[in-house]
Amino acid sequence: MAALTFNEARAAVLEKVRAGRVLPSSEEVALADAAGRVLAETIAADRDSPALSRSVRDGYAVRAIDLPGRLEIVGEVRAGERFHGEVGPRQAVEIMTGAPVPAGADAVVMIEHTRREGTVVIIDDAAEPGLAINPRGSEAAAGEAILHPGKRLDYADVAMLAAFGRERVKVYLRPVVAILATGDEIVAVGETPEEFQIRNSNAHSLAAQVTRAGGTPRILAVARDTVEHTREMIGRGLEADLLLLSGGVSAGKYDVVEEVLAEFGAEFYFDRVRIQPGQPAVFGRVGGKEGGRFFFGLPGNPASTMVTFEIFARAALQLLAGEEECALHMPWARLTERMQHRIGLTRFLPARLSAEGGEVTPVHWHGSGDVPALTRANAYLVTDPERAEYERGDWIRVLTK
Repeated sequence: MAALTFNEARAAVLEKVRAGRVLPSSEEVALADAAGRVLAETIAADRDSPALSRSVRDGYAVRAIDLPGRLEIVGEVRAGERFHGEVGPRQAVEIMTGAPVPAGADAVVMIEHTRREGTVVIIDDAAEPGLAINPRGSEAAAGEAILHPGKRLDYADVAMLAAFGRERVKVYLRPVVAILATGDEIVAVGETPEEFQIRNSNAHSLAAQVTRAGGTPRILAVARDTVEHTREMIGRGLEADLLLLSGGVSAGKYDVVEEVLAEFGAEFYFDRVRIQPGQPAVFGRVGGKEGGRFFFGLPGNPASTMVTFEIFARAALQLLAGEEECALHMPWARLTERMQHRIGLTRFLPARLSAEGGEVTPVHWHGSGDVPALTRANAYLVTDPERAEYERGDWIRVLTK
Protein backbone atom coordinates (compact mmCIF):
# COMPACT_ATOMS: atom_id res chain seq x y z
CA MET A 1 0.00 0.00 0.00
CA ALA A 2 1.17 3.53 -0.67
CA ALA A 3 2.36 5.41 2.41
CA LEU A 4 -0.03 8.13 3.55
CA THR A 5 0.83 11.56 4.89
CA PHE A 6 0.02 12.31 8.52
CA ASN A 7 -3.06 14.31 7.54
CA GLU A 8 -4.27 11.62 5.12
CA ALA A 9 -3.86 8.88 7.73
CA ARG A 10 -5.67 10.79 10.44
CA ALA A 11 -8.49 11.65 8.02
CA ALA A 12 -8.78 7.95 7.14
CA VAL A 13 -9.13 7.01 10.81
CA LEU A 14 -11.86 9.59 11.39
CA GLU A 15 -13.74 8.70 8.21
CA LYS A 16 -13.64 4.91 8.64
CA VAL A 17 -14.50 4.87 12.35
CA ARG A 18 -17.32 7.41 11.99
CA ALA A 19 -18.81 5.38 9.14
CA GLY A 20 -18.36 1.98 10.76
CA ARG A 21 -18.85 2.47 14.48
CA VAL A 22 -21.74 1.16 16.50
CA LEU A 23 -22.49 3.40 19.47
CA PRO A 24 -21.98 1.65 22.80
CA SER A 25 -24.73 0.81 25.25
CA SER A 26 -25.43 3.27 28.04
CA GLU A 27 -25.71 3.26 31.81
CA GLU A 28 -26.82 5.71 34.47
CA VAL A 29 -24.21 7.09 36.86
CA ALA A 30 -24.36 9.42 39.83
CA LEU A 31 -23.47 13.05 39.24
CA ALA A 32 -20.30 12.56 41.28
CA ASP A 33 -19.13 9.95 38.75
CA ALA A 34 -20.11 11.82 35.58
CA ALA A 35 -16.95 13.84 34.93
CA GLY A 36 -14.95 12.41 32.05
CA ARG A 37 -17.80 10.21 30.79
CA VAL A 38 -19.49 10.64 27.41
CA LEU A 39 -23.08 11.85 27.58
CA ALA A 40 -25.71 9.51 26.11
CA GLU A 41 -28.82 11.68 26.46
CA THR A 42 -30.00 15.20 25.77
CA ILE A 43 -30.02 17.47 28.81
CA ALA A 44 -32.56 20.31 28.83
CA ALA A 45 -33.04 23.15 31.29
CA ASP A 46 -35.68 22.32 33.88
CA ARG A 47 -36.49 26.02 34.33
CA ASP A 48 -35.45 29.40 32.99
CA SER A 49 -31.85 30.25 33.76
CA PRO A 50 -31.67 32.56 35.55
CA ALA A 51 -35.11 31.92 37.00
CA LEU A 52 -35.61 35.67 37.44
CA SER A 53 -33.70 38.79 36.49
CA ARG A 54 -30.69 39.28 38.74
CA SER A 55 -27.94 41.77 39.33
CA VAL A 56 -24.43 41.07 38.10
CA ARG A 57 -22.87 43.82 40.26
CA ASP A 58 -22.94 45.19 43.79
CA GLY A 59 -24.64 48.58 43.63
CA TYR A 60 -28.11 50.14 43.48
CA ALA A 61 -31.20 48.98 41.62
CA VAL A 62 -32.82 52.05 40.05
CA ARG A 63 -35.11 53.32 37.33
CA ALA A 64 -32.93 54.46 34.46
CA ILE A 65 -35.29 57.34 33.74
CA ASP A 66 -34.39 58.90 37.13
CA LEU A 67 -30.69 59.27 36.33
CA PRO A 68 -28.64 61.28 36.89
CA GLY A 69 -30.01 62.36 40.24
CA ARG A 70 -30.35 61.98 44.00
CA LEU A 71 -32.36 58.91 44.98
CA GLU A 72 -33.88 57.81 48.26
CA ILE A 73 -32.61 54.40 49.45
CA VAL A 74 -35.70 52.41 50.39
CA GLY A 75 -34.18 49.02 51.19
CA GLU A 76 -31.59 46.34 50.53
CA VAL A 77 -31.65 42.94 48.82
CA ARG A 78 -29.05 40.17 48.90
CA ALA A 79 -28.60 36.95 46.89
CA GLY A 80 -31.11 34.41 48.15
CA GLU A 81 -33.65 37.07 49.16
CA ARG A 82 -36.48 39.00 47.53
CA PHE A 83 -37.32 42.69 47.89
CA HIS A 84 -41.03 42.69 48.58
CA GLY A 85 -41.68 46.31 47.68
CA GLU A 86 -41.32 48.18 44.41
CA VAL A 87 -38.82 50.81 43.29
CA GLY A 88 -40.79 53.98 42.68
CA PRO A 89 -39.84 57.34 41.14
CA ARG A 90 -36.50 58.68 42.44
CA GLN A 91 -35.97 55.64 44.65
CA ALA A 92 -33.17 53.07 44.84
CA VAL A 93 -32.59 49.69 46.50
CA GLU A 94 -29.11 48.63 47.55
CA ILE A 95 -28.43 45.32 45.79
CA MET A 96 -25.76 42.63 45.92
CA THR A 97 -24.37 40.51 43.08
CA GLY A 98 -26.74 37.66 42.26
CA ALA A 99 -29.74 39.19 44.02
CA PRO A 100 -33.13 39.42 42.26
CA VAL A 101 -33.80 42.82 40.69
CA PRO A 102 -36.70 44.46 42.56
CA ALA A 103 -39.93 45.23 40.77
CA GLY A 104 -39.93 48.69 39.21
CA ALA A 105 -36.13 48.80 38.71
CA ASP A 106 -34.65 48.39 35.24
CA ALA A 107 -30.93 49.08 35.84
CA VAL A 108 -28.20 48.48 38.40
CA VAL A 109 -25.50 51.10 38.94
CA MET A 110 -22.20 49.79 40.33
CA ILE A 111 -21.42 51.02 43.83
CA GLU A 112 -18.13 52.46 42.55
CA HIS A 113 -20.11 54.93 40.42
CA THR A 114 -22.19 56.27 43.31
CA ARG A 115 -21.88 58.42 46.45
CA ARG A 116 -23.97 57.80 49.54
CA GLU A 117 -25.11 60.44 51.99
CA GLY A 118 -27.15 58.82 54.75
CA THR A 119 -30.32 57.47 53.16
CA VAL A 120 -29.63 59.13 49.82
CA VAL A 121 -27.49 57.84 46.92
CA ILE A 122 -26.10 60.31 44.40
CA ILE A 123 -25.55 59.11 40.83
CA ASP A 124 -24.03 61.62 38.43
CA ASP A 125 -24.28 59.66 35.18
CA ALA A 126 -27.16 58.44 33.05
CA ALA A 127 -27.82 54.70 32.65
CA GLU A 128 -29.43 52.58 29.96
CA PRO A 129 -32.22 50.17 30.87
CA GLY A 130 -30.80 46.67 31.43
CA LEU A 131 -27.48 47.93 32.79
CA ALA A 132 -25.76 45.21 34.91
CA ILE A 133 -28.84 42.98 34.85
CA ASN A 134 -28.91 39.36 33.72
CA PRO A 135 -32.49 38.98 32.42
CA ARG A 136 -34.65 35.97 33.21
CA GLY A 137 -34.03 33.08 30.79
CA SER A 138 -31.12 34.84 29.09
CA GLU A 139 -28.77 31.91 29.74
CA ALA A 140 -31.25 29.13 28.95
CA ALA A 141 -35.00 28.91 28.56
CA ALA A 142 -37.00 26.19 30.29
CA GLY A 143 -36.97 23.09 28.07
CA GLU A 144 -34.04 24.29 25.97
CA ALA A 145 -31.52 21.55 25.12
CA ILE A 146 -28.13 22.55 26.50
CA LEU A 147 -26.03 19.37 26.52
CA HIS A 148 -26.18 16.79 23.72
CA PRO A 149 -25.16 13.14 23.35
CA GLY A 150 -21.53 12.67 22.39
CA LYS A 151 -20.17 15.35 24.74
CA ARG A 152 -17.42 14.29 27.11
CA LEU A 153 -18.49 15.86 30.36
CA ASP A 154 -16.09 18.32 31.98
CA TYR A 155 -16.38 20.28 35.22
CA ALA A 156 -18.52 23.00 33.62
CA ASP A 157 -20.93 20.36 32.31
CA VAL A 158 -21.13 18.84 35.79
CA ALA A 159 -22.03 22.28 37.14
CA MET A 160 -24.76 22.56 34.51
CA LEU A 161 -26.15 19.13 35.40
CA ALA A 162 -26.24 20.10 39.06
CA ALA A 163 -27.92 23.42 38.27
CA PHE A 164 -30.62 21.51 36.37
CA GLY A 165 -31.19 19.18 39.31
CA ARG A 166 -29.74 16.08 37.66
CA GLU A 167 -28.53 13.72 40.38
CA ARG A 168 -28.01 10.94 37.83
CA VAL A 169 -27.16 11.04 34.14
CA LYS A 170 -27.07 8.56 31.27
CA VAL A 171 -23.59 7.99 29.77
CA TYR A 172 -22.09 5.57 27.26
CA LEU A 173 -20.22 2.53 28.50
CA ARG A 174 -16.46 2.84 28.21
CA PRO A 175 -15.05 0.81 25.29
CA VAL A 176 -12.87 -2.14 26.25
CA VAL A 177 -9.48 -1.90 24.54
CA ALA A 178 -7.33 -5.02 24.19
CA ILE A 179 -3.59 -4.31 24.34
CA LEU A 180 -1.35 -6.92 22.79
CA ALA A 181 2.43 -6.55 22.81
CA THR A 182 4.30 -8.86 20.45
CA GLY A 183 7.84 -10.19 20.38
CA ASP A 184 10.03 -12.94 21.85
CA GLU A 185 12.27 -10.31 23.44
CA ILE A 186 9.58 -9.03 25.80
CA VAL A 187 9.34 -10.15 29.43
CA ALA A 188 7.01 -9.18 32.25
CA VAL A 189 7.65 -6.01 34.24
CA GLY A 190 8.48 -7.98 37.39
CA GLU A 191 11.10 -10.17 35.70
CA THR A 192 14.82 -9.55 35.48
CA PRO A 193 15.53 -9.41 31.75
CA GLU A 194 18.57 -10.76 29.99
CA GLU A 195 20.66 -8.20 28.13
CA PHE A 196 18.84 -9.04 24.91
CA GLN A 197 15.39 -8.73 26.48
CA ILE A 198 13.16 -5.79 27.44
CA ARG A 199 10.36 -5.39 29.92
CA ASN A 200 6.82 -4.90 28.63
CA SER A 201 6.65 -1.13 29.03
CA ASN A 202 4.55 -0.52 25.92
CA ALA A 203 1.52 -2.39 27.23
CA HIS A 204 1.48 -0.31 30.39
CA SER A 205 2.04 3.03 28.66
CA LEU A 206 -0.79 2.19 26.28
CA ALA A 207 -3.01 1.21 29.20
CA ALA A 208 -2.38 4.63 30.74
CA GLN A 209 -3.16 6.37 27.45
CA VAL A 210 -6.33 4.31 26.94
CA THR A 211 -7.56 5.17 30.44
CA ARG A 212 -6.87 8.85 29.89
CA ALA A 213 -8.78 8.73 26.59
CA GLY A 214 -11.85 7.21 28.24
CA GLY A 215 -11.41 3.49 27.55
CA THR A 216 -11.01 0.42 29.75
CA PRO A 217 -7.64 -1.24 29.02
CA ARG A 218 -7.24 -5.02 28.99
CA ILE A 219 -3.61 -6.11 28.79
CA LEU A 220 -3.20 -9.52 27.15
CA ALA A 221 -0.31 -11.95 27.43
CA VAL A 222 2.57 -11.17 25.07
CA ALA A 223 2.21 -12.73 21.61
CA ARG A 224 5.33 -14.66 20.67
CA ASP A 225 6.89 -14.44 17.21
CA THR A 226 5.05 -17.40 15.71
CA VAL A 227 2.03 -17.35 13.48
CA GLU A 228 0.22 -19.83 15.72
CA HIS A 229 0.60 -17.95 19.01
CA THR A 230 0.03 -14.56 17.38
CA ARG A 231 -3.15 -15.91 15.81
CA GLU A 232 -4.40 -17.13 19.19
CA MET A 233 -3.72 -13.84 20.93
CA ILE A 234 -5.15 -11.67 18.15
CA GLY A 235 -8.29 -13.79 18.28
CA ARG A 236 -8.62 -12.94 21.96
CA GLY A 237 -7.94 -9.30 21.30
CA LEU A 238 -10.68 -9.07 18.68
CA GLU A 239 -13.22 -9.87 21.40
CA ALA A 240 -12.70 -6.32 22.73
CA ASP A 241 -14.15 -3.14 21.23
CA LEU A 242 -10.76 -2.06 19.87
CA LEU A 243 -7.47 -3.92 19.46
CA LEU A 244 -4.09 -2.26 19.87
CA LEU A 245 -1.03 -4.26 18.86
CA SER A 246 2.46 -3.12 19.71
CA GLY A 247 5.30 -4.39 17.55
CA GLY A 248 5.42 -6.97 14.79
CA VAL A 249 4.25 -4.62 12.03
CA SER A 250 7.59 -3.89 10.33
CA ALA A 251 9.06 -5.85 7.43
CA GLY A 252 11.25 -8.21 9.45
CA LYS A 253 11.29 -11.99 9.04
CA TYR A 254 9.46 -12.54 12.34
CA ASP A 255 7.02 -9.63 12.06
CA VAL A 256 3.90 -11.70 11.50
CA VAL A 257 1.09 -9.45 12.71
CA GLU A 258 -0.16 -8.34 9.29
CA GLU A 259 -0.01 -11.89 7.98
CA VAL A 260 -2.18 -13.13 10.85
CA LEU A 261 -4.63 -10.22 10.57
CA ALA A 262 -5.04 -11.05 6.89
CA GLU A 263 -6.00 -14.60 7.93
CA PHE A 264 -8.84 -13.07 9.95
CA GLY A 265 -10.07 -11.34 6.78
CA ALA A 266 -8.81 -7.91 7.82
CA GLU A 267 -9.33 -4.90 5.61
CA PHE A 268 -6.26 -2.64 5.80
CA TYR A 269 -6.79 1.09 5.41
CA PHE A 270 -3.10 1.95 5.70
CA ASP A 271 0.09 0.16 6.69
CA ARG A 272 2.63 2.95 6.45
CA VAL A 273 2.51 6.67 7.26
CA ARG A 274 5.06 9.33 6.39
CA ILE A 275 5.81 10.22 10.00
CA GLN A 276 8.65 9.72 12.45
CA PRO A 277 8.51 7.96 14.81
CA GLY A 278 5.85 5.49 13.75
CA GLN A 279 6.19 4.98 9.97
CA PRO A 280 5.03 1.33 9.90
CA ALA A 281 1.70 2.11 11.64
CA VAL A 282 -1.20 -0.11 10.57
CA PHE A 283 -4.95 0.59 10.74
CA GLY A 284 -7.78 -1.63 9.64
CA ARG A 285 -10.90 -3.60 10.50
CA VAL A 286 -11.87 -7.21 10.91
CA GLY A 287 -15.50 -8.16 10.21
CA GLY A 288 -18.53 -6.23 9.01
CA LYS A 289 -20.35 -3.33 10.63
CA GLU A 290 -22.24 -5.50 13.13
CA GLY A 291 -19.61 -7.08 15.33
CA GLY A 292 -16.66 -5.79 13.33
CA ARG A 293 -13.56 -4.62 15.18
CA PHE A 294 -11.09 -1.87 14.35
CA PHE A 295 -7.44 -2.49 15.10
CA PHE A 296 -4.16 -0.61 15.11
CA GLY A 297 -0.75 -2.14 14.65
CA LEU A 298 1.54 0.29 16.43
CA PRO A 299 5.32 0.10 15.93
CA GLY A 300 7.15 -1.43 18.87
CA ASN A 301 9.63 1.30 19.81
CA PRO A 302 8.18 3.15 22.83
CA ALA A 303 8.04 6.62 21.27
CA SER A 304 6.46 5.15 18.12
CA THR A 305 3.82 3.39 20.20
CA MET A 306 3.04 6.49 22.28
CA VAL A 307 2.92 8.92 19.36
CA THR A 308 0.86 6.75 17.01
CA PHE A 309 -1.68 6.13 19.76
CA GLU A 310 -2.06 9.86 20.43
CA ILE A 311 -2.40 10.94 16.81
CA PHE A 312 -4.42 8.01 15.43
CA ALA A 313 -5.75 5.42 17.91
CA ARG A 314 -6.92 7.95 20.48
CA ALA A 315 -9.34 9.48 17.95
CA ALA A 316 -10.73 6.04 17.09
CA LEU A 317 -11.24 5.25 20.78
CA GLN A 318 -13.00 8.56 21.40
CA LEU A 319 -15.38 7.96 18.50
CA LEU A 320 -16.08 4.39 19.63
CA ALA A 321 -16.81 5.80 23.09
CA GLY A 322 -19.60 7.90 21.55
CA GLU A 323 -17.79 11.23 21.33
CA GLU A 324 -18.69 13.50 18.44
CA GLU A 325 -15.62 15.73 18.59
CA CYS A 326 -12.06 14.44 18.78
CA ALA A 327 -9.85 17.30 17.64
CA LEU A 328 -6.08 16.95 17.97
CA HIS A 329 -4.81 19.84 20.05
CA MET A 330 -1.62 21.17 18.45
CA PRO A 331 -1.00 24.79 19.48
CA TRP A 332 1.85 26.94 18.19
CA ALA A 333 4.93 27.91 20.20
CA ARG A 334 8.22 29.68 19.50
CA LEU A 335 11.40 27.64 19.24
CA THR A 336 14.15 28.56 21.68
CA GLU A 337 16.91 27.20 19.44
CA ARG A 338 17.68 26.46 15.79
CA MET A 339 16.59 23.08 14.44
CA GLN A 340 17.03 21.06 11.24
CA HIS A 341 15.44 17.87 9.93
CA ARG A 342 15.09 16.01 6.64
CA ILE A 343 12.02 16.90 4.62
CA GLY A 344 9.45 14.32 3.58
CA LEU A 345 8.21 13.22 7.00
CA THR A 346 6.09 14.85 9.69
CA ARG A 347 8.22 14.38 12.78
CA PHE A 348 7.08 14.27 16.39
CA LEU A 349 10.17 15.09 18.43
CA PRO A 350 10.34 15.25 22.26
CA ALA A 351 10.39 18.77 23.66
CA ARG A 352 9.79 20.92 26.73
CA LEU A 353 6.96 23.41 26.48
CA SER A 354 7.38 26.38 28.81
CA ALA A 355 5.01 26.78 31.74
CA GLU A 356 3.40 29.74 29.96
CA GLY A 357 3.06 27.69 26.77
CA GLY A 358 4.69 30.27 24.54
CA GLU A 359 8.13 28.70 24.04
CA VAL A 360 9.32 25.19 23.27
CA THR A 361 12.78 23.61 23.50
CA PRO A 362 13.81 20.35 21.80
CA VAL A 363 14.88 17.56 24.17
CA HIS A 364 18.05 15.74 23.16
CA TRP A 365 17.29 12.08 22.55
CA HIS A 366 18.72 8.92 21.02
CA GLY A 367 15.79 7.79 18.93
CA SER A 368 12.37 6.29 19.48
CA GLY A 369 13.57 3.78 22.08
CA ASP A 370 14.85 6.49 24.43
CA VAL A 371 12.21 6.38 27.17
CA PRO A 372 14.25 8.51 29.64
CA ALA A 373 14.20 11.37 27.10
CA LEU A 374 10.45 11.00 26.77
CA THR A 375 10.05 11.36 30.53
CA ARG A 376 11.96 14.65 30.37
CA ALA A 377 9.60 15.92 27.66
CA ASN A 378 6.11 17.28 28.18
CA ALA A 379 5.32 17.74 24.48
CA TYR A 380 6.37 16.86 20.94
CA LEU A 381 7.52 19.26 18.26
CA VAL A 382 5.52 18.69 15.07
CA THR A 383 7.61 19.49 12.02
CA ASP A 384 6.38 20.53 8.60
CA PRO A 385 7.34 17.77 6.12
CA GLU A 386 8.16 20.41 3.50
CA ARG A 387 10.39 22.53 5.72
CA ALA A 388 13.98 21.53 6.54
CA GLU A 389 15.10 24.35 8.87
CA TYR A 390 13.68 26.33 11.76
CA GLU A 391 15.44 29.32 13.26
CA ARG A 392 15.35 30.37 16.89
CA GLY A 393 12.12 32.29 17.44
CA ASP A 394 10.23 30.59 14.61
CA TRP A 395 6.74 29.30 15.28
CA ILE A 396 6.21 25.53 15.29
CA ARG A 397 3.27 23.29 16.14
CA VAL A 398 3.36 21.35 19.40
CA LEU A 399 1.52 18.19 20.45
CA THR A 400 1.15 18.20 24.23
CA LYS A 401 1.60 14.95 26.15
